[in-house]
Amino acid sequence: MRARSEVIGSLLRPAYLTEARAGLDSGEATAADFKAVEDRAVDEAVQLQVDAGIEVITDGEQRRYAFYGHLIDSLEGFDKLGGWGIKFRDDSGDEIQLRRPVVVEKLRWRRSMCAEEWTFVRATAKRPAKVTMLSAQQAAAYYDPERSRDAYASRDAYLADVVDLTRREIQELARLGCTYVQVDAPQYAALLDHDLREGYRQRGSDPDQLLDSSIELDNAIIAGHPGLTFGLHVCRGNNQSRYYAEGGYGPIAKVLSRTDFHRYLLEYDDERSGGFEPLAAVADDRVVVLGLVTTKKRDLEPAAELERRIGEAARYVSKERLALSPQCGFASTWEGNRLTADDQRRKLELVATVAREVWP
Repeated sequence: MRARSEVIGSLLRPAYLTEARAGLDSGEATAADFKAVEDRAVDEAVQLQVDAGIEVITDGEQRRYAFYGHLIDSLEGFDKLGGWGIKFRDDSGDEIQLRRPVVVEKLRWRRSMCAEEWTFVRATAKRPAKVTMLSAQQAAAYYDPERSRDAYASRDAYLADVVDLTRREIQELARLGCTYVQVDAPQYAALLDHDLREGYRQRGSDPDQLLDSSIELDNAIIAGHPGLTFGLHVCRGNNQSRYYAEGGYGPIAKVLSRTDFHRYLLEYDDERSGGFEPLAAVADDRVVVLGLVTTKKRDLEPAAELERRIGEAARYVSKERLALSPQCGFASTWEGNRLTADDQRRKLELVATVAREVWP
């Protein structure tokens, strides 16, 4: 895949979609009514990306309540809001807490995770598209030793089912004509952040051992699917313009050298991401998609600055193996980041314009 510009996944939810979901939850709207509104939101999300000039698009994750919603809503066995909370903060120190899902029963197939998303965007878009899915490493955070043990005696047993079910979904997507799957793994950030790594040690876990097992699981998900391109997205958390981790990619550089993904979509919008030196670990036949344009702040990056930073990264990965994207989604949860729809449009246009300039 030679695409030079793409989005990460989610786009801001329009107000009418949020209102329609509230109506569905309250019983004031039927499922059929809501589905029509949902389809409209996807149509508009696709057109926004096409008009901006983005080469590889998504459905904007308009059908999900969060970037992991496809997993939680399609499988029986999760308590949607019953997991341990994780704190997100902004540069001023303001914090919010996100309640995560937790597995409480053995996982059972309810419906396809992404088939509806893919078939709709395939029919709507007139350019390449991708589907976003969850990594096993991220799903591991939804196991709690106390609440989950009646369903699964160990985290490994739970993750074995996650891997099997995700592979089943990828096989179905391939049958439906999908050729690009992005695997979202923001939980890797917990293994690069110094304080979070120390927290693992204090709880009796070796962060480097966890890293090795996570790489093995994510490789298992993408193995044996000929003809598909797989991307791995790593960021440091994204919830209403806040993050939960910081630090360079050095402590998890083996993710870049030992996983079998074809494209690495990496957050690089500010100093929290560190330098480009760890990119030297990326194999010569892989692509790095630089997430240089922030989705957390309204300010628009100068195009010349983006081009300068692409040049810096090219010291470690040849320019022909680089591409450009935002650093994360615009709405990893339904509330969205603190930007307007117009801010979002300008950011997407910037990504596409700079990509065309650097790679004419």
